[in-house]
Amino acid sequence: MTFSNTPFGLFIVLALVFLTLTVVLKKWHFGLREEEAFGDDAPERNRLLQQLQERYQELDKLYVTSSDEFISPHVSINDSIDYINGEIGADNTVTINETDIGCEELAGMKAVDFLGSGYTKTVLKVALPQGLFVALKSVNHQGTDMRMCMDDFKDSQRCLEFVSFKLRKEIALLQRLQHPNIVQLKGQCQDSALVGGITAVLEQGTPLQMIQLLQSPWEERFRVCLGLVRLLQYLSQSPLGSVALLDFQPRQFVMVSGELKLTDLDDASIKETACREDSDCGLQFPLRNFTLRCSPSRICKGLNEMRNLYNAYRYFFTYLLPHQAPSQLKPLIHHIMNSTRDLKQSINETLIAFEEVLHMYQSGLHLENLPPSITRDYTVLKGMRSVGNMEYRCWPSYKQQGCLLSVHSAKEAALICSSNPQCTSFSLSNDRTWTGRLLASFRSGFSHLVPDINSAVYMRKVKALGAVP
Repeated sequence: MTFSNTPFGLFIVLALVFLTLTVVLKKWHFGLREEEAFGDDAPERNRLLQQLQERYQELDKLYVTSSDEFISPHVSINDSIDYINGEIGADNTVTINETDIGCEELAGMKAVDFLGSGYTKTVLKVALPQGLFVALKSVNHQGTDMRMCMDDFKDSQRCLEFVSFKLRKEIALLQRLQHPNIVQLKGQCQDSALVGGITAVLEQGTPLQMIQLLQSPWEERFRVCLGLVRLLQYLSQSPLGSVALLDFQPRQFVMVSGELKLTDLDDASIKETACREDSDCGLQFPLRNFTLRCSPSRICKGLNEMRNLYNAYRYFFTYLLPHQAPSQLKPLIHHIMNSTRDLKQSINETLIAFEEVLHMYQSGLHLENLPPSITRDYTVLKGMRSVGNMEYRCWPSYKQQGCLLSVHSAKEAALICSSNPQCTSFSLSNDRTWTGRLLASFRSGFSHLVPDINSAVYMRKVKALGAVP
């Protein structure tokens, strides 16, 4: 009696035949779908599949195991969606951090405002049922990238997968790169019925407006530049290695409670350029070119860092840092400008220079030459607040219709008031800026005073009678 003639053997043979037919039918069905999408244009089909494979191989490198080592799950195109959702089997398990806001929390969301859209993504401001406002970033189904893919390949499913890669990459980077100057990922959802595909839930900020920033006080402009330098220092030695922001533009940033935050990371690169000689390590900008050394390991080490730093100089420092800087700090500011313009210092050295400026500014060391007697020209009324103020405008001011400036002490405020013929008095309260400096309100007169334990009024003695009718 042969094996196949036994009941058990017959069962095994039938099972193998069934499995074989199942695989053949699946391949036949998959081939029909591809023929429907591409017809006889096999090269176009293969080109799209190849591009998808390359993108998911790039995405693989951003996900790590609990031991913090890079993994290579070898995910096929057909399994790519399951891979991103963390549904690959035990041998290739991908650990993705749990997030607070998911599809369930987004079910009751309400769109509040349209924040913008680009070639790939759309951003909405939404209100969640619990009252939290967040930014919702999703694939732009009507965007340029989607239209171009459909024109080339005419496959809506794979084009959506292809276009959504940038958003998937951004989510992966936000999970790995966490810094006070990077926008916070608050959650994610992948539900085509609810949000039309994969969606990132981000803390809500306001788009960076350079014109508005140019009109703000120097202290706020310095804060933006300092935050940017701290960010670039982190990116130069991040958990993923040195990160280059290939699309370095002000539009890639938002403001959150006065802090600059990077919000678009889809064009970030974690690769250091390979080289054979120094000429391979070139940086080309519209007005300047630089060449770095090719390291013994055949890597343009530091190229990402220097690219980021020079872009920070030409897009931010040039416009925000020198103008209206305190005169005593200008030598330090000029040193920063010159060193970044010529890339003479590393990002670590640049951050040290920024921190020195901050220390000088916060501590008031740049004002140590002020005469102690400067406040003697003022009558101090502590525990009082002026009412019926006659205010004048100064620039740049924290208050659009008045003159509200940051000062280290009453001495600095007295110096400012004494140098302006319009100023007859100023007041100090407990309000402080992000550096801990006081906010002083300057005015040309007032009608009367009222008690306020948190305020003090300083009146110039030479004009005291004219200031208080």
